[in-house]
Amino acid sequence: MIKSGPVFTRPRTPAAKCLHIIRLNPVVTRSELVEATGLSQPTITRATAALLGAGLIRQRTDLTQSRGRGRPTVPLEVADNDWMLAGIAVGTAFTHIAFFDTQGRTLREEDVATPVSRLSASDVIEHIIAGVNRLMAGLDRRLVSVGVTTSGSVNEAGRITAHNLGWDEMDIASRLEYQFGVPVVVSSVIPAILGSETQSTEMGAEKPVMVLYADDSVGAALTVGDEIVQLDIDDPDSLATQAVLDVTGEESFPDVVANADDETRALLDDRARSLGATAAELLAEHKPDTLVVAGGAFSDDPAAPKLFASAVRQATDHPVELRMVPSHTEIVRACTRAVALDPLLRVPLDLGREAKAA
Repeated sequence: MIKSGPVFTRPRTPAAKCLHIIRLNPVVTRSELVEATGLSQPTITRATAALLGAGLIRQRTDLTQSRGRGRPTVPLEVADNDWMLAGIAVGTAFTHIAFFDTQGRTLREEDVATPVSRLSASDVIEHIIAGVNRLMAGLDRRLVSVGVTTSGSVNEAGRITAHNLGWDEMDIASRLEYQFGVPVVVSSVIPAILGSETQSTEMGAEKPVMVLYADDSVGAALTVGDEIVQLDIDDPDSLATQAVLDVTGEESFPDVVANADDETRALLDDRARSLGATAAELLAEHKPDTLVVAGGAFSDDPAAPKLFASAVRQATDHPVELRMVPSHTEIVRACTRAVALDPLLRVPLDLGREAKAA
């Protein structure tokens, strides 16, 4: 299988660095890759030759540039091959499944009903497998990898522990690897949100970014060097949506907000301020340049973002840019794409060898 390593690691190998730059700059020359990466010309030549051999990039001979003596300059771009990368975002009621090409374009997507409160973990996985097979029908492409993102936490072995899903060290990766015969990566939704940011950031332009996610689960993650690290939060379940539902007796968080009386409104305001205080503690400790907030606690409660921001500003004087992901749909799609593309962007040549051997 592909090399193990932290999911959403920034490009480390010459080939991964070249592919990352070519993705973000549609037509780029080898000389520009040398300048952007700081790698030597022979290293870039070997890396691009390997990517060409794997069918991941192609030469644009129609854009060849002649500059006096010497070889003409032939630009490079991402190739459109027959690969298909699957992304799966597991939710408490629905699971989002999507297929992407090597350029990150969505080929197909679908929401599959996975009511975890009424299904065993094994049945949830069977529903997901059936959904993937159904969505693949009629697509003339090869599935080469699967990425999965869920709430909760994921250990180094890829096992998921998520209280809202009722999963304790669930090994979904082995089931999917056995079913589809391709590499599978698994990540918590929180690093996946950050992964979607780093995958679209130019090399050398990275600044520390933190994400705070508050929905069915609550957690935070931070970019540290070329990796994404999940952070510890004290008593996260007390800030999760289920805690609010338990107090109010409502079926969903939007219902809580829509039907809120003064007492419930005070509860929601207290949650927003508590999230702000939690964020301020993390900001004071880790000092990122940007804080991205996401999840229903912010997007489904119109009053929450302002209360949250005010609490952050009052509790810390660390200058930070605050940014919010505006909707649940946007979070799900971004995380699904990020986890699907991760093996391609992190270890492209290893994935290419796996695809050829299949």
